[in-house]
Amino acid sequence: MAVNAFILIQAEVGTAGDVARQTGALAQVLTAEVAMGPYDVIARAEAENMDELGAVVVNAIGNVPGVERTLLCPIINL
Repeated sequence: MAVNAFILIQAEVGTAGDVARQTGALAQVLTAEVAMGPYDVIARAEAENMDELGAVVVNAIGNVPGVERTLLCPIINL
């Protein structure tokens, strides 16, 4: 069963649109939207397991130019 999560992203000033576009183009990312508030981009991602999801955040999203910080929020369906 796949694991889903919201990923909250803080971006460098003026880069939110580019960060959202590049993040949204990643294979495991379902959506990536520019937001207002303490986080500049909110993405939703899906992976096979938590290890793969963590790798998406650290290795893929973390390497998008302009990304300063991420917060992973796994979705739990009760």
